[in-house]
Amino acid sequence: MSTEHTIRKVTWTGLAANLLLAAVKFAAGYWGKSQALIADAVHSLTDMVTDVAVIAGSHFWARPPDQCHPYGHRRLETLITVCIGAVLAAAGISIGWDALTRLKQHSAQPPGWIAAVTAALSIVSKEILYRWTASTGRRLRSSALAANAWHHRTDAISSIPVLVAVGGSILFPDWSFLDGLGAVVVSLFILQAAFRILWPGVRELIDSGAPVAVQNDIARIAGDIDGVLQVHDIRTRYISSSIQVDLHIVVKGSLSVREGHSIADAVQLGLIRELPDIIDVVVHVDPPESAK
Repeated sequence: MSTEHTIRKVTWTGLAANLLLAAVKFAAGYWGKSQALIADAVHSLTDMVTDVAVIAGSHFWARPPDQCHPYGHRRLETLITVCIGAVLAAAGISIGWDALTRLKQHSAQPPGWIAAVTAALSIVSKEILYRWTASTGRRLRSSALAANAWHHRTDAISSIPVLVAVGGSILFPDWSFLDGLGAVVVSLFILQAAFRILWPGVRELIDSGAPVAVQNDIARIAGDIDGVLQVHDIRTRYISSSIQVDLHIVVKGSLSVREGHSIADAVQLGLIRELPDIIDVVVHVDPPESAK
């Protein structure tokens, strides 16, 4: 099974679960007279938007390089990841704003137990979806799948204050303010998750390089190859979760072109073998007199 097929399979499962959960929450919120649960159902629908984005995007970023896109289409995954982060941020702001508004309101009638049970069911099911999607995203090194996993978790987190509020309202009708207070706290966690998703994607889109530690590893591995006298001008950039590298190596000026090329090939293979995140290496061969 290909990576993209696995991504689509996981995401389709999440999409079906989100649709089912949203329908159950709407029904339970209506019959249980819980406005908080109905609002949580709307939040579940936002997950469907990101699921559709990942499914559609995976058909495009998996395409092989072509004349117009010689480096492939993996940046589409980054763009979709940034969009998911933006949706998360919007959801966090919306939940926080609604919660602040709700703090001034009081429910006329406490909700029923069906609303509390549904909120608990949502928390458990979305956490299971998060763990499955996140582990698959790590295994496949898919930033879009990892971002979508966090959206599952934020939906689970957003159901916690709903459960607390519904349960508190049932047991203590005068404690309806817990709903709004808990939702404000949850919105901050959602915004934090959105930042963790958005920032790496934005850094990639502006071609930020790999961390200094990774660059030091590149210099060390390349410098240990037989025939390499010096390594300099290392440049890196991310393409999705993978790293593209170009660097200069210094070899003896008396070597033939074929010998210099063999050393460059050894450097390329060594870096890809030792650092799995690297997918492409361009090696420039310099004689000692041109070394910096």
